[in-house]
Amino acid sequence: MTRKPSEGTRTVLVVDDDQHISDVVEYALASAGFKVVAASDGEEAVRLAGAGGIELVVLDINLPGKDGLWALKAMREFSQVPVILLSARDEELDKVMGLTLGGDDYVTKPFSPRELVARVEAVLRRNAPKDGPGAPSGAGGLLEAGPLSLDREAMEAFWDGAKVDLTPTEFRILAALALKPRKVFSRDELLALAVPDAAVSDRTVDSHVLHIRKKFQKAGGEVVQTRHGVGYRLAPLGDGGAEG
Repeated sequence: MTRKPSEGTRTVLVVDDDQHISDVVEYALASAGFKVVAASDGEEAVRLAGAGGIELVVLDINLPGKDGLWALKAMREFSQVPVILLSARDEELDKVMGLTLGGDDYVTKPFSPRELVARVEAVLRRNAPKDGPGAPSGAGGLLEAGPLSLDREAMEAFWDGAKVDLTPTEFRILAALALKPRKVFSRDELLALAVPDAAVSDRTVDSHVLHIRKKFQKAGGEVVQTRHGVGYRLAPLGDGGAEG
């Protein structure tokens, strides 16, 4: 069931089958200046996300029927909109699974509405093109290394001219590597650059790197090199790339 959106400027989709929680979250977000659209199941969430205009999704994992992880996976087929996952379970496996599928942050129930609003604002800040490794600079914010091209202003990645769809977190990780192609980054360093406000394990970086690799392998490329016991660096890609 979808309710009429509340007033505001930035639009957040809240997906939870618990009406009380949904109402509390909507009130907190509306009070902070957000426009809220609410849904109570995964299929409706995917439909609303597909309609466009949504800037962030707050998505409960434990939905009846097709759950939140199904909805997140379906959304990532067509959208890279930031997603904050909600769950009553505080298990590392749940966090890793959700973040591996493309989630941007994870909040465990019960939570403070004020904390959730702060997480929403933090995720929107770090997903804005003007912040962090995704920020435009230099020649139009373009990073190039061999067949790899990263448009930091649009937060878009290309391999040999073909677009490769990355989540905002994946893009920031790859942009960090491309900005310093010779540097080997530890997991903690990549977490600090890509998800500075998320309370997640450094092993979450492994999941994001795995997804980056799979997406570029599908496009015909290898972009990340592992230094066992140390971390990750950009794979040698020929001429180009920043040296910052």
